[in-house]
Amino acid sequence: MATFLYRIGRLAFRRRWFATLIWTALLAGVGIAAATAPGPAGNSFSIPGTEAQRAFDVLEERFPNAAADGATARVVFRAPDGEKITDPENKAAVRDVVGELAGGGQVAAAPDPFRTKAVSKDGTTAYSQVSYEANSFELTEKSREELQAAAENGRELGLTVETGGDALQAIPETGSGEIIGVVVSAIVLAITFGSLIAAGMPLITALIGVGVGVGSITALGSVLDLSSTTSILATMIGLAVGIDYALFIVSRYRAELADGRESADAAGRAVGTAGSAVVFAGLTVVIALAGLSVVNIPMLTKMGLAAAGTVVIAVLVALTLIPAVLGFAGDRVLGRGARKSRRAAAAAESAGSGTDGAGDDGSGTSGAGAPAKENMGTRWARFVLRRPAAVLIVGVVGLGALAVPATDLSLGLPDDGSQPTSTTQRKAYDMLSEGFGPGFNGPLVVVVDADGSDDPKAAAERVTDRVSDLDGIATVTPAQFNKAGDTAMFSVIPASEPTGAETEELVADIRAESDDLEADTGARTLVTGTTAMNIDVSQKLNDALLPYLALVVGLAFLLLTVVFRSLLVPLKAALGFLLSVVAALGAVVAVFQWGWLGGLFGVEETGPIMSMMPIFMVGVVFGLAMDYEVFLVTRMREAHVHGETPHQAVVTGFRHGARVVTAAAVIMISVFAGFIGSSDSMIKMIGFGLAVAVLFDAFIVRMAIVPAVLGLLGKAAWWLPRSLDRVLPNVDVDGDGLQRELDLHEEAAAAGAGTGTDADADADAGAGAGAGRAEQTSGAGRAR
Repeated sequence: MATFLYRIGRLAFRRRWFATLIWTALLAGVGIAAATAPGPAGNSFSIPGTEAQRAFDVLEERFPNAAADGATARVVFRAPDGEKITDPENKAAVRDVVGELAGGGQVAAAPDPFRTKAVSKDGTTAYSQVSYEANSFELTEKSREELQAAAENGRELGLTVETGGDALQAIPETGSGEIIGVVVSAIVLAITFGSLIAAGMPLITALIGVGVGVGSITALGSVLDLSSTTSILATMIGLAVGIDYALFIVSRYRAELADGRESADAAGRAVGTAGSAVVFAGLTVVIALAGLSVVNIPMLTKMGLAAAGTVVIAVLVALTLIPAVLGFAGDRVLGRGARKSRRAAAAAESAGSGTDGAGDDGSGTSGAGAPAKENMGTRWARFVLRRPAAVLIVGVVGLGALAVPATDLSLGLPDDGSQPTSTTQRKAYDMLSEGFGPGFNGPLVVVVDADGSDDPKAAAERVTDRVSDLDGIATVTPAQFNKAGDTAMFSVIPASEPTGAETEELVADIRAESDDLEADTGARTLVTGTTAMNIDVSQKLNDALLPYLALVVGLAFLLLTVVFRSLLVPLKAALGFLLSVVAALGAVVAVFQWGWLGGLFGVEETGPIMSMMPIFMVGVVFGLAMDYEVFLVTRMREAHVHGETPHQAVVTGFRHGARVVTAAAVIMISVFAGFIGSSDSMIKMIGFGLAVAVLFDAFIVRMAIVPAVLGLLGKAAWWLPRSLDRVLPNVDVDGDGLQRELDLHEEAAAAGAGTGTDADADADAGAGAGAGRAEQTSGAGRAR
């Protein structure tokens, strides 16, 4: 692996114009395709295998004119204080507004509330359920403006008019938060590298990778029916990992230059070593994201696969475009002082002094043969190794305390009740609850499939009567039949709010009657509607969580076992991840469900946590957490393989990697935190959850618990049964085989100096010719 990547790095460095041209052409082509491609056909949401989805499918088939997937808007009217909505003047105003709504574009129906008896018992409130021919994401801006204009006209006539429903749903805006995240990333990179060129490189290449990835998603949006949030999440994840992967390779390149390497060789070594860590870190992210497919929710599957594709592009950019850009930058990626030291060393060497290059890249490498500079990472590692048990206890107890709120986790999907109280959607929601009862905003739709019944009407009446006798019901509407007369549907208004436990029990009670009713009438009874759909989604995600964890953690454990050639190191990595993700879920519950510090994060209204949040966080955070694990622990294994004691290897890993991992974590946190400013509650919640998860995992688990555990385990951390050692493939992720081969080549080059052989071509040929021998000689047997 390392030898192959070394050759790719050198090739991209030497053919920098060609590599850059390929990526530029690819970005331009994808950009043109995205600009000319039609928008998504619709942000459809389905949950195969659930009763709510089966009922929805029956409605679409048997009630084709009902536009089951069309957008809806509830326009709610309230009379002035002391008046009734049924007063002649108010009644005329309502009908004027309804008439205006009915004449709007894409409107299928706008019923008169006085004819449909959609008036509250106290006579103060009425509503019109406006249905559209198109779904919410296919509605034109003109249709939304007509809806808002009609509501405003009602207000001018003296009524209180508010509008809810998914017709007002628009593509979420992320605001300027992500720009702030990029700016913070630039500042962190500039401080880390001390060079504007080195700082700009990861940003530019990451933006190119995200541009290609998101452009591809946009271009394929209508073909694959990708939701509008897919590109936002791909941007979030692609930008974070793209900057991190570039940071890892640029940092290693600077260290190689500081050790006196020639530029092309330094680029090859950086890609061969840090690039190997990037490949395996990227693989863990891809496994975690692609693994979301096991949940069998198409929207979640598409989101995961699209984000995984963006991560693959980020890895390819890091392995090919980064070394090409390094070729243009040369030694300008070093700070001014390091460049002067490097030039002075080169001059001294040419004068025959035999001095190797010197310089400090900020990671503790002072030059070949020079004593390692003690930095903050070194001091921190030694502190942890002096008190490993105490650090471990504090870290575990601290994360455990943060995880406590997760025990009160309540799942659901966002509705108008979770909107800020200042919005018209939330005002309409509250007016309906006050006028018609708390369950009115979450009606259940009962479908009676009487195709196999001898008497469909009698079957529908029987079902209606049985459901009406159940507890927890406020109202049951009369059954309506389709034209064929073989299917009926009626609405059930619960007495409790949509997210209440009583409503969930009511859904279960209705479904429990289904078998008996089918035996009595021959008709199948199904329950659907937004509330039932939310309940089914939560249940499906809960059922899928453990299998998903087993799949993702199991595959990643095998992958990390191959990388580290150890059993305990991957086990520690997995357990540390579980601790950090549960703590992050606890923080999400505390802020978004309990309301702690909600104002600080722009949370105007608390409510249930989005149903997809736990499993999505598990997938994304697991992959991202392994980035730091692979990069940090690979340097420790590399040092251990080269003869250092376990404690010395931990210190060496932190000396070289702590500053880079810290910078990478701060960058990733700032990118994710930038999305907290989104107008969409789901994006806001995901941005916050991922930001705090990376904070906990990088700074508590990887920087404190990991060295503490390795310090306690000592040599046992790198133990691997010999039988397993013989079976596992050797991928040389630590670059030991590459180093052996390059050392042999340098000896041969020194012996044949003056023959006129092209150094670059000879280095490539030497590395390639010995790849097989290097792989055979770099097994874990040397890691003793």
